[in-house]
Amino acid sequence: MKFINATTCPWKHAIGEDGPKPDPDPAPHRLLSLEQWHAVRAHWPQDVKVAIEFPNDADIHQLVPDLHRIAMVVLDFPKWTDGRAYSQAHLLRTRHKFTGAIRARGEVLVDMMQLLARTGFDEVVLRGDQSQAAAQKALDLFAPVGFYQGDVAETRPWFLRSAA
Repeated sequence: MKFINATTCPWKHAIGEDGPKPDPDPAPHRLLSLEQWHAVRAHWPQDVKVAIEFPNDADIHQLVPDLHRIAMVVLDFPKWTDGRAYSQAHLLRTRHKFTGAIRARGEVLVDMMQLLARTGFDEVVLRGDQSQAAAQKALDLFAPVGFYQGDVAETRPWFLRSAA
């Protein structure tokens, strides 16, 4: 899992004088909202990868036609008790075979690290009061043994893996 510091992240929003630009110009490492992406996707160059901030209450399937153009999907956890982004990440990885980065942001807590990794997230922006060292420790807790159930990295349950 990659821990992201929002201030040093190379992906930048398209901001104008009055806030987010409604139709930003193509540029490398551009982080767009879903609305911005819908406004520019028809004329966005195919070879310029983009990152999309995707709300957790939207249907992730609307990104499918553009997944080959997207380098990263940022999924939001508005509350730590709202787990819809887990399902979105899982669908991106398993059903749609998305190989780009999936980043969690918002109310991301240390307690969520295991499930984030198992559902397909590979980057996180931790909530400000969370410790990166504690998050890494939480990730390493089951690493040597693994899990009984399958996940996005290993779909077979443990009993089928040990028999092979």
